[in-house]
Amino acid sequence: MSKIISVHSFRGGTGKSNTTAGLAALLAAEGARVGVVDTDIQSPGIHVLFNFVETGSVHSLNDYLWGKCSIKEAAHDVTSHLQGVKGRVFLIPSSIKAGEIARILREGYDVNLLNEGFRNVIRELALDYLLIDTHPGLGEETLLSLAISDVLVILLRPDQQDYQGTAVTVDVARKLEVPRMILLVNKVPQAFDLDEVRSRVEQTYGAEVGAVLPHADEMMTLASADIFSLRYPDHPVTLGLRRVVEMVKA
Repeated sequence: MSKIISVHSFRGGTGKSNTTAGLAALLAAEGARVGVVDTDIQSPGIHVLFNFVETGSVHSLNDYLWGKCSIKEAAHDVTSHLQGVKGRVFLIPSSIKAGEIARILREGYDVNLLNEGFRNVIRELALDYLLIDTHPGLGEETLLSLAISDVLVILLRPDQQDYQGTAVTVDVARKLEVPRMILLVNKVPQAFDLDEVRSRVEQTYGAEVGAVLPHADEMMTLASADIFSLRYPDHPVTLGLRRVVEMVKA
């Protein structure tokens, strides 16, 4: 049975898009058919990780929301950009065109179309997993994504602002009765004790921690030019993401 997985953070800068792309690639490496939707329409970016280039003839999530195409027409097979992947990855990008971003900000869109689109693309592309790269914070579209998710992965950094914002997200997710919630602590400085961070986060939120990922200079050096989990398969960050993948599959 297909699963919808939302990857969310209360604040920006947590590594949400890199994490979403990494999880998608690891699932596909095991042979799964995976869809990735960029619902961060105001500041899209995950397309860069899949080496996807928007052209005039390419449809985006924006086109679907404005009735210009079907959701399937906005889904693009990016598997050829992923080395050693046995499954398939389909990307539904948000437009990076300034005019279209401005239109979204000015006019908005019917968020109910997202729910319909998610269900349709899962069926039409026979997806095993649909990963939603959400917009930070708790806007209407994010609440919808959370409400229909089978699994919610919440990213946070070991930072007081992140701790407070994550508490709000966890509370909302519980009220929405999300079936499974996994916390993922990212970008932890080398000076921190990872086990201590895990214990603190688990006690703070009363929720399971999938992984505590150390800050990685290799991630900074890669600069979104590739998917980290494929480029560095044995790195502690990738091993942590593999643990989250196993939890998602369970």
